[in-house]
Amino acid sequence: MTGRTAIVTGANSGLGLVTTRQLAKAGAKVILAVRDTAKGEAAAATVRGDTEVRKLDLADLASVRAFADGWTGPVDLLVNNAGIMAIPEYRTADGFEMQIGTNHLGHFALTNLLLPQLTDRVVTVSSQAHRTGSIRLDDLNWEKGGYKPWAAYGQSKLANLLFTLELQRRLDDARSGVRALAAHPGYAATNLQSRSESPIMHGFMKVANKVIAQSDEMGALPTLFAASQDLPGNSYLGPDGFQEQRGHPTLVGCTAKAKDADMARKLWDLSEQLTGVAFPASLGA
Repeated sequence: MTGRTAIVTGANSGLGLVTTRQLAKAGAKVILAVRDTAKGEAAAATVRGDTEVRKLDLADLASVRAFADGWTGPVDLLVNNAGIMAIPEYRTADGFEMQIGTNHLGHFALTNLLLPQLTDRVVTVSSQAHRTGSIRLDDLNWEKGGYKPWAAYGQSKLANLLFTLELQRRLDDARSGVRALAAHPGYAATNLQSRSESPIMHGFMKVANKVIAQSDEMGALPTLFAASQDLPGNSYLGPDGFQEQRGHPTLVGCTAKAKDADMARKLWDLSEQLTGVAFPASLGA
């Protein structure tokens, strides 16, 4: 990784911080793209290596554009790591349901805005929860009511895989050398499980983190593997243990829904409409 530059979203805690530490340890300059720069600076102080903290709020497209506009020069690696899970119904600054807005639409916009400067790969962190997800093309943002936190999370994680699939197709058509890959951490103990605002769910997750989950260091390995190894585009990495919950990184499978090329195109088109950001014309559609 010496001489390479990486951007990691949500880099101030959990899997993002572990990913940052390991990339920096391997010689990369790592940009911590974080919503709270004070927390980002505190996290960067724990990293041995070359780091820089920049503000990025994925729940605000103005912030995403400002981050991209402020970036000059090439970037080798973009790790779309930041995410939220099974939270109550909230809206982003642009009116999107918070989970699809943060986990998918924010990263969709960021990736496309940075693509002209990307030289190697995009790694997007998904989840086993994609297996329970369905894409609601007619109501992606739950504006018709009936909001369900876990269903919304599953949709956002399925969207991550469909985004990777369609992004790789477009990169191939453009004859670009950039690759799009995805990874999931299995069940890793991070602060992601403490955001549900449900005392019952929080208590269950706290116990499960101690009994079932693997460490965040292990959970970050599939992302690091995807970020560093010579793998084909649209590869999906996860743990090699029982039901992909823990273990070392390996190529893993996904649901038929995550391989649906027609749905991937439709979701891409809808994401372009919602964000106002398209695949770069300089690369070709």
